[in-house]
Amino acid sequence: MPQPLDQALAEVRELLLAPGLTRAVAAGRRRGQTPSVTRAQIRPVTLKSGPRLQIVTDDGARPFTRNVSPGDEAAAAVDELLAEPFGNWHVETTAATVQVRITKKGDAQLHRSAPVTTAPPAAQQHDRAKQWLLDPGDPLFDVIGGTAAKRRQIDAFLRALAATLPEELPTPLRVVDLGCGNAYLTFAAYRYLAGRGVSVQVVGVDVREDQRVRNSAVAERLGCAADVTFVAGTIEAAEVPFTPDLVLALHACDTATDQALARAVRWEARWVLAAPCCHHDIAAQLKGGASPTPYGEFTRHAILRERFADVLTDSLRAGLLRQHGYRVDVVEFIDSAHTPRNLLLRARRTGAPATADQRAEYSALIEQWQVKPALAVMLS
Repeated sequence: MPQPLDQALAEVRELLLAPGLTRAVAAGRRRGQTPSVTRAQIRPVTLKSGPRLQIVTDDGARPFTRNVSPGDEAAAAVDELLAEPFGNWHVETTAATVQVRITKKGDAQLHRSAPVTTAPPAAQQHDRAKQWLLDPGDPLFDVIGGTAAKRRQIDAFLRALAATLPEELPTPLRVVDLGCGNAYLTFAAYRYLAGRGVSVQVVGVDVREDQRVRNSAVAERLGCAADVTFVAGTIEAAEVPFTPDLVLALHACDTATDQALARAVRWEARWVLAAPCCHHDIAAQLKGGASPTPYGEFTRHAILRERFADVLTDSLRAGLLRQHGYRVDVVEFIDSAHTPRNLLLRARRTGAPATADQRAEYSALIEQWQVKPALAVMLS
C-alpha cells in the first residue's frame, strides 16, 4: 500500500543513522525531477580515526567519496541526500532489507524483507538453501511479474553474470543489451549491478519501436529512467551513446546472435554474455552439403541435423571469439527443464591471440563440414 513520502523517508533516515546499517543505495529520479547526483551509496566504515559513515556520490562523470563522523555531521549529510529527488532507496541492515520506490503520484511504495545474511529457520532450510541474487521482493517483480520460472531464469542469468565480472568493477559501468525484447533481463542486470555499489548506465536495443516505448515506461515506473534507456534500431546499426564495457545478447534469434557478437568484438567490449536462440544458418548449409566420412548419420535425419547444427554453430562462434582476443566459456544458462535454449557463451576480453592449435581446429572444422559461419563473414 502507498504511504506518505515523508513518513517513508523518515524511516529510511532512522535506518541510515542506526548502528545496524550495512549499506544503502539511492538512485533513479522522481517524475519531473532530477537529483544533483545520479547515485549515492552509504555504508559504515572503520578508519584509523574511528568509525565513519562513508558516502559515495556519482555525478555521471566521476564518483566522489567522503567520510563523515557519527552524530550531527552524519545526520546533516543524510538529510542532504534525503532531500534529493531520488526515485528509489535500497537499505540493508542487520535486521531487515527495506526498499522504497517513489510513485508517479509522489507517494512511497515500501517493501520490507529479511536481510540476505540472515539464516532462515530450520524448517525452511531446504526451501531457502539458495539465496537469490535479486531479492524476490524487489520492485522489479511488481512490474514484470514474479512467477517462479521467471525468478529462476533471472537468478540463473545473474549468477552467470556474477561469474563473468571481476570483484572490482569500473564506474560508471556501461552496458548494452542487443535485442533486448521486453527487457526484463536488462532491468535485472541493472538492479543487480547497481546493488554492487557502482554507477551503471544501460542501453537496451530492439528493432521494435513499441518495445522501446514500453520499456522506457517500465524504466520510469522503476525510477531508473536516467540510467536505463532504450533505442529502436537494428543490432548492427542502432546508435548508442557510449562504447560499452559489457554486451548482452540474450535469446537473439539465429544470425542476430552473430550480429551482436560481431558488434561486441568491434567495440572491444571487456565482457560478453550471449544466449543463442535458433541456429538456422548452419543447419541450412548442412542440409545442402555433403557430410565428411564417417559422419553422414549426423545430418541424414532432420532432428539430428538440427541438434548437431546447434553444437557446430556455437563451437565455431567460440572459436572465432578466441581468435579475436577473448577467453570463452560455454556453460548452461538455465536447467533444460525450463527452456531448451539453455546455452550461454561467456566471454572475457584478454587481448591474447589464439594459439596455433586453436586456429588449426577451427580451420579443420569449417573445411571438413564445408560451412561458412555468419560471424566469420561479419568479422572479415
